[in-house]
Amino acid sequence: MKKNILFQNILQEDLEKMLSCFSAYKKEYEKEQYIWHYGDIINEIGIILKGGVNIIKEDFWGNRAIIAKLTEGDVFGEAFAFSGKKEIDVSVVAYDNTEIQFLNCKKIFFSCNNGCGFHRTFTENMIKMISEKNIMLTRKMEHIMKKTTREKVLSYLSEIAMKNNSNTFTINLNRQEMADYLSVDRSALSNELSKLRKEGILDFNKNMFKLKYNDN
Repeated sequence: MKKNILFQNILQEDLEKMLSCFSAYKKEYEKEQYIWHYGDIINEIGIILKGGVNIIKEDFWGNRAIIAKLTEGDVFGEAFAFSGKKEIDVSVVAYDNTEIQFLNCKKIFFSCNNGCGFHRTFTENMIKMISEKNIMLTRKMEHIMKKTTREKVLSYLSEIAMKNNSNTFTINLNRQEMADYLSVDRSALSNELSKLRKEGILDFNKNMFKLKYNDN
C-alpha cells in the first residue's frame, strides 16, 4: 500500500495506527465475483492489494461497458463514498482472484479523538488522487466521443503510445475489455484492428501494439 498515492508522506510507523483508526479490514474475492452491485449503498473505499477489478456499467439487457480497469495499488469507490449518494450506479467486479483493503470513509474525513497527525496528509492525498482520476476520465471521454470505431481505436492507442513515449507498448485490456472500454462492438473492433494492420498503420500481437510512423 505504501506505493499508493494515498499513503505518500505517511510514516511506516503510522500506517498500522491509521488502518486501525479508519476501521480497515481485508476481504478476498474470486474471479468474476461482484464486490459491489448497482444500487448498493456504500460508505467505504477499497484499495486493491492483489488482483484487480473492473468498474462496469450494465444496462437493462445486461450489456456491459467498462468504465475503468484497476489493478494492484489502485483505489475505488471514493467518488460515491464521499459524495453522499445513497446508491451507486455502477458495479465492481473482480477480474482475477483479488484481495481488497476497505477503509471507512466517515473515519477518514472526521478526525478521531486521538489527534492522529496523518489525517490531514491522507485527506490531501485523497484530493490529489481524485483530481488525477478526473483527468483520466476526461481522456477516456475524448476517445469514446469519436464518431467511428477507427477514430476511437487510434485515439486510445495514440494516448498510450505518448504516455509510454514509445510507439511499441502493451495495453492491460483484452479484446473484449478494450471493446467495452471504447463502447464498440467486439467484432467491429477486431475488424478495424485488422484493417489498420493491413494498411500498415499499426501491428499487434495479443496485447502488444506497435504504431508505425508515416513515411510520407
